Amino acid sequence: MTIFLYLLFGFIAGIFGGLGMGGGTLLIPLLTIFLGLDQKMCQGINLLSFLIMAIFSLIIHYRNGFVKTRGIIYIILSGIVFSVLGSVLVTILPSKILRICFGFFLCILAIIEFFKIFKNKKKEDK
Repeated sequence: MTIFLYLLFGFIAGIFGGLGMGGGTLLIPLLTIFLGLDQKMCQGINLLSFLIMAIFSLIIHYRNGFVKTRGIIYIILSGIVFSVLGSVLVTILPSKILRICFGFFLCILAIIEFFKIFKNKKKEDK
């Protein structure tokens, strides 16, 4: 049953990752809630799976002309710097604090997306 859940969760994360929505948004809660894995372990699993999914998604999106390379070096450099800083921070913080921060992040994200629905609906009505 555990292997089936890993496959199912990987499938779900892959679909969302391929859509550019961030598979980890679902993968981390699924692994912590249903499989009882430690938050730090889930973040590591998410990062590894993200790298693989991102490579394939990038190739497909680039071929379809959805990747703009202007200014990308700034995004890459800042991403590297803050990834290193975030990784160091994760090693210092306890898993409980990470779970709380991640839950807070998901709540904020849900609120933002909720308001985007109404904003887009108003634009369509005009």
